[in-house]
Amino acid sequence: MPRPYKRLISVGADCLFISIAFWGAYWSRLGNLEVLHSTVNWYVVSGTILITLLAFVKFGLYQAVLRYLTFHALLVVIVGALISMLTLTFLSFFFNIHIPRTVPIIYFAFLSLLCGGYRLIIGVLIAQSLEKGSEPVVIYGAGSSGRLLSMALRHAERYQVKAFIDHDKTLEGTVIQGIRVYKTSALESIIKRKGAHKILLAVPRITRTERKAIIDSLVHLPVEVLTVPSMNDIVSGKAKIDELRDVPIEDLLGRDSVEPQQSLLEANIKGKVVMVTGAGGSIGSELTRQIIRQGARKLILFELTEFALYKIDKELSAIAQAEAIDIEIIPLLGSVQKQNRVFAAMRSFGVQTVYHAAAYKHVPLVEYNVVEGLRNNIFGTYFTAKAAINAGVESFVLISTDKAVRPTNVMGASKRVAELGLQALASQEHSTRFCMVRFGNVLGSSGSVIPLFTKQVADGGPITVTHPDIIRYFMTIPEAAQLVIQAGALGKGGDVFVLDMGDPVKITDLAKDLIRLSGLEVKSEENPKGDIEIQFTGLRPGEKLYEELLIGDNVSETAHERIMTASESFLAHDDYTALIDQLDHACHNFDHVKIRQLLLDTPAAFAPSDGISDLVWQAKQAEQTIPDSVFSEQEKAKLVTVTNS
Repeated sequence: MPRPYKRLISVGADCLFISIAFWGAYWSRLGNLEVLHSTVNWYVVSGTILITLLAFVKFGLYQAVLRYLTFHALLVVIVGALISMLTLTFLSFFFNIHIPRTVPIIYFAFLSLLCGGYRLIIGVLIAQSLEKGSEPVVIYGAGSSGRLLSMALRHAERYQVKAFIDHDKTLEGTVIQGIRVYKTSALESIIKRKGAHKILLAVPRITRTERKAIIDSLVHLPVEVLTVPSMNDIVSGKAKIDELRDVPIEDLLGRDSVEPQQSLLEANIKGKVVMVTGAGGSIGSELTRQIIRQGARKLILFELTEFALYKIDKELSAIAQAEAIDIEIIPLLGSVQKQNRVFAAMRSFGVQTVYHAAAYKHVPLVEYNVVEGLRNNIFGTYFTAKAAINAGVESFVLISTDKAVRPTNVMGASKRVAELGLQALASQEHSTRFCMVRFGNVLGSSGSVIPLFTKQVADGGPITVTHPDIIRYFMTIPEAAQLVIQAGALGKGGDVFVLDMGDPVKITDLAKDLIRLSGLEVKSEENPKGDIEIQFTGLRPGEKLYEELLIGDNVSETAHERIMTASESFLAHDDYTALIDQLDHACHNFDHVKIRQLLLDTPAAFAPSDGISDLVWQAKQAEQTIPDSVFSEQEKAKLVTVTNS
């Protein structure tokens, strides 16, 4: 119905209720309605109706939408009824009508109940009609965030809040906004009784450790768990309280980040010219986001991939403009394998601090492309470090990996040899201070297992895990970037820093939690009617069951509680240059047997779990092992294809 028609109905209803309240007050006081025969009384009623309606219009009562009725509208009804009572008293005195003194008071009570009551009843009826197609949910957390969420969802048509759950015993049994609060132990029975299929976490202020404890108590329930945005996002306006999201994967880790030390963040950045290699990658891009907020004078983005460079340059420029950051951002295309290009960039812009994040890090891909992996990770790091020395760079920080510790794959070995290169250069006489920072997996990085699992759950499964016992360390990208910057400020020369990654996580358990938090069940032999199956595909070439951060036990604390420094063996500079020369010759000739032997001979503790997996080398070997006299050309081609597979 059009809005003007609805307002006319409300006006007509109020006219009727004013009349009923007037005559009802008389009848309640005197027990008869003889006053109906008096014409003057009708004048009083008409005048009271007119003034009352004008008061309601003035206070905006007819602008209120009944389904969104608030306390303000009821307050307007009460104020309007009070004005109506005073009008009735005045008109009765003006027309010299005898009215008992209690009649206006009774009239005020009747009018408030009638005008306010019918609006409440209609609002409730509309709300009930809307709830018929809505989904019943339970809100975990009856605090301010829970109450705000309940109010926001009340005006939506998707969800219907059936209960609050809270661990606060003082709230148990209370009713908030018409919704009962239950204790946490009653959650399972509430879900069954109310038919709820979703739990909404409205506890944005608690620590991540506390959130993990709550999530652990919910994963066994047959419900989907959603959460409200963080309080920082709500306060800053980046999100609204009712923008429900999947549980962030970092909440499953239960790892609370430590507030960074501002002095360490600024030490190598504020007022300086900073360069990030691999600036378009997962870690590199986050480093640049952190750097521009620390007062750098210039930021050089050095990146091989054109689109990645364009994307991060555009993003940083938007951040700088939005936050009024005075910084010059310089996007440079180039490869760290071209020493003259890197040197020219450093020298031209007077680079003072370098964060070297450029690397090939995907274990199987480096196994399949050995020479390119070594060229980028070993030679790229060594050339960039030498360019930094020649350009007079003050500080050089290498982003390393836990896979460099007792590596079983070429990627890990290449990163350990890159570390050895920096340690060898650090022993020479020059002004550049080298250090390297070693940490494990970061959540959401390119090639990370978490986005893959999330997509597989969304697609209905199965989830693929390489091995039932595989474990990994995890850290969020922002925390990793902050710790890298702070570790770089602690370096004295040739330091190997390792980050405290917390407790390792079993990948199978992570997959199961993701399935259950989506409101689904794990399909297995014990539960053949489940929704999503976990399939084990076997370890990939070079993959380990677990990763380490230290080669030995010789570790010391630093000024930061999450950063440790390790004392590890390294090569003398002359020995390292001899290794680089031999490795360069072997890579140039694609001599993979020689490459493998050189990596085994280095003090990198390389213990390969597989044979040589380079795809080009394997194809060449397959061709060489097929005698020409035995097979036709078509058969040989088929055998080569099978061998590659």
